[in-house]
Amino acid sequence: MPTSPSSLNNLHAWQAAALLARRELTAVDLARACLDRIAEREPHVQAFVHRDADAAMARARALDAGPLRGLLHGLPFGVKDLFDTFDAPTGYGSPIYAAQQPLADAAAVALCREAGAVLLGKTVTTELANMHPGVTRNPHNLSHTPGGSSSGSAAAVADGMLPLALGT
Repeated sequence: MPTSPSSLNNLHAWQAAALLARRELTAVDLARACLDRIAEREPHVQAFVHRDADAAMARARALDAGPLRGLLHGLPFGVKDLFDTFDAPTGYGSPIYAAQQPLADAAAVALCREAGAVLLGKTVTTELANMHPGVTRNPHNLSHTPGGSSSGSAAAVADGMLPLALGT
């Protein structure tokens, strides 16, 4: 089992899920490692448009205290800013929708949560998933873009900020 936060950030999603399922890793420890990595790297990579560390840690604590919820139990994830989330704004990467607050989760988000995943935040998308490139940087070469409309999700996973993210 990984023992340091940096080694937790190097786990593939399937590895983290297996450790969580066997209770060899807590959702709190994994969420904390991800949040620490985000705090360290986000100023450079700019993968997120919204984060809620308090809600994520509360969810992780609740999952650790209860029975296994599903295959994603305790696994931190990010959601491209095209997917509706009831507890975070969905702006579609566009200033005209920046303050939009959905009333419900998109089906993919709801299924992840039902399976026990822990939402850490919303990731950058190009405007309306099509136009103006986002601010996200390639974590392996900050002078480059990761490209594409799921750039925030891709960069967050590639940089070890998250083991899993939704994109399109």
